[in-house]
Amino acid sequence: MSDTATKKGHPTGLYTLFATEMWERFSYYGMRALLTLYLTAELVNGGFGLERQAALEIYAIFTGLVYLTPILGGWVADKFLGKRKTVYIGGFVMAVGQFLLAASAFMSQTLDPDTRLFLFNFGLGTLIIGNGFFKPNISTIVGDFYDDNDPRKDSAFNIFYMGINLGAILGPFLAGWLGENVDWGWGYFSAGIGLIVSVFWMRAKETTLEQHGLPPNSPQDKFVLDVKDWRQIIMYSIGLVVSTLLIIFLWGFIPPDLASTLITIGFVVLLGGLAFIIFKGTESAEEWSRMSVIVVLAFFNIVFWAGFEQAGGTMNLFAMENTNRMLGSWEIPATWFQNINPIAILIFAPIFSILWLRADSKNLNPRTPIKFALGMFLGAIAFWIMSQAGNLASSGELVSPMWLVVVYVILTLGELMLSPIGLSMITKLAPPKLVSVVMGLWMASFAAGNYFAGIMESVLHKYDLPLYPFISGIMLGTGVIILAITPLLNKAMKGIH
Repeated sequence: MSDTATKKGHPTGLYTLFATEMWERFSYYGMRALLTLYLTAELVNGGFGLERQAALEIYAIFTGLVYLTPILGGWVADKFLGKRKTVYIGGFVMAVGQFLLAASAFMSQTLDPDTRLFLFNFGLGTLIIGNGFFKPNISTIVGDFYDDNDPRKDSAFNIFYMGINLGAILGPFLAGWLGENVDWGWGYFSAGIGLIVSVFWMRAKETTLEQHGLPPNSPQDKFVLDVKDWRQIIMYSIGLVVSTLLIIFLWGFIPPDLASTLITIGFVVLLGGLAFIIFKGTESAEEWSRMSVIVVLAFFNIVFWAGFEQAGGTMNLFAMENTNRMLGSWEIPATWFQNINPIAILIFAPIFSILWLRADSKNLNPRTPIKFALGMFLGAIAFWIMSQAGNLASSGELVSPMWLVVVYVILTLGELMLSPIGLSMITKLAPPKLVSVVMGLWMASFAAGNYFAGIMESVLHKYDLPLYPFISGIMLGTGVIILAITPLLNKAMKGIH
């Protein structure tokens, strides 16, 4: 594509990545919409019959690890495989995970409880490791198409984010409906099919990616992966599935207290290794200055996502248990409330994309820290409203679904201030040879946020603190802090907007 054409619009490869990510997110959000409902459903209805707190703890651990393993996937891509091969491996491994979850549901009446639980955990494990290979690398390939100060970069990530959320609509709509109304297994099976479509779409359109994401030291005339590359993709995929099986098997012999200690040690070792890689790869004072901004905003990012991810946990259960879902004689599936956020993304992301470009043309585009602060303030408003809904529901009456609709829409506006902007920020501020690893660090902040989202209700309950008012207050305070230190952050970005 010529430079002129590129400057006027976006490269075709962006739309290839858009569709690839869309089908992967179809899979993930379809599974996510079902997870807590599947775990709390009674055994006679094909679920696991878990208590609310136990289901939320599993949700916390799973969603936390889903965002933590991108550290590993980013490192593997940077050092050995390249981003493109790592994306393919992640897609295949996650497909296996979804089919394992489907098997745990289809065989709910024929397997003994222990075997069924093992199958379920095996499925979650492969989803965790596969996501770690897929997620950070497809995002950084998007960034590879643009220079750091290209005003189209934020616009490109908003378009890419639309792909994420189109998949997030289709997932709960189809997989959620199948799981709730037909069989949990068909919901997970359809999610697995989504991943197969994702991988084969990218393969079919691979030439549009030009030379971005190829393995290190690829020849100048190489544009697509060859037979040797695909042999390696298959070997890595099988190796990761078998390794996960072995880990899940051996984990069953470890006492719970020791398991908790090992998880903590593993987390510390992983972060220590990440810190070492970043330390060795960050060279100039300018790179260190920019890295400091990433670390600070990653810390604040945890606060937003600890609130936002109530969507798949407590707010999902609120939709099931406390919301009037009757529309005439038809009951709206609880999973469909998960569609409000991605629908709002599709409505507002193009508006935000145009807004940032027009604001930039007039030198009015807010710097990244300001956008983060605005996102926090919107989150605070959303959870203040959710607090009022919770107060009404405490009387035992079912509340109007409009409470959830309004909360999800406002949270979406906050999300648009943080998530696509954060992805774009990493590709601008990270040292060029560490982009995928630093993207893994950014995903680790999501991991922490997701984990806190799952355990927050039980922790606050011990101190008799209400969940939603607490989240509203901490988001408000965080937004104020970001505003206060914005001049320091802007200076540390060293000319990057």
